[in-house]
Amino acid sequence: MTLCPSSIGLGPQRPRLLIVGCGDVGMRVLRLLQRRWRVMALSSSPERFELLRRAGATPMLGNLDQPASLTRLAGWADVVLHLAPPQAIGPQDLRTRHLLQALARRPAPRRIVYASTTGVYGDCAGARFDETRTTAPATDRARRRVDAEAQLRRFGRVFGTAVTLLRVPGIYASDRAGGHPRERLATAKPVLRREDDVYTNHIHADDLARACVLALVRGLPQRVLHVCDDSELLMGDYFDLAADMCALPRPARVSRNEAQTLMSAMQLSFMSESRRLDNQRLKSELRLRLRYPQPADGLLA
Repeated sequence: MTLCPSSIGLGPQRPRLLIVGCGDVGMRVLRLLQRRWRVMALSSSPERFELLRRAGATPMLGNLDQPASLTRLAGWADVVLHLAPPQAIGPQDLRTRHLLQALARRPAPRRIVYASTTGVYGDCAGARFDETRTTAPATDRARRRVDAEAQLRRFGRVFGTAVTLLRVPGIYASDRAGGHPRERLATAKPVLRREDDVYTNHIHADDLARACVLALVRGLPQRVLHVCDDSELLMGDYFDLAADMCALPRPARVSRNEAQTLMSAMQLSFMSESRRLDNQRLKSELRLRLRYPQPADGLLA
């Protein structure tokens, strides 16, 4: 996948891309870019600098929790890929606020692509819907994401920056730390019985990285996109599929009442939200052809 500078109006020179939150997905993006862009990666961990350099990025020391460390970001980037999660507490995303304050000090970037979460919709009782649905976050974790989206939209209006919001569900990949269901299966944690179960949505990390790259070029201004595969699986069926493919025992099934005593508050929050996402914008606007349209295609990739 090649990114052409002229395709986003940046002339013949290599565009300057700032990646904020260059973790697993960011590293996959770097592999796709193949050094065709000038990339700076913001990192608060000096021990990762050599890894980032080998991947083709220039590391910059900075911490989104420390606004004074971000002053060097101002005016450098043509395009920003914002992959950093909010801080762990509170209803507002202070990290995105600090980032935007830094980017606003000089000519703003022409485009920002932000990886949000489908958790902004809250529980939808299994409904299938597109990006026009109103957000209804049920947790502070999701409220922080809604707040980040609102900040970015406002920034786009004020500074004329094209903002593309990618709403992302559960990310998985066999080579992603903590991102494969086999790790949960190995702990023998139960799942909900079918009559209590919820629809869950997924995207392979490589397909997410490809969507990020395409959004840098083709994302429409002030637009929301669901970045998910084509599956419509109940959560228990997803884990049953993974268990079968990994030759592991299927998880036990429990009622929702039993789950209250067996699962953590975080697990229960994920098992309290059911939705099915339409991904036609992803395919028609970004023109992404999913490499792994179903978890069965990607779980062992």
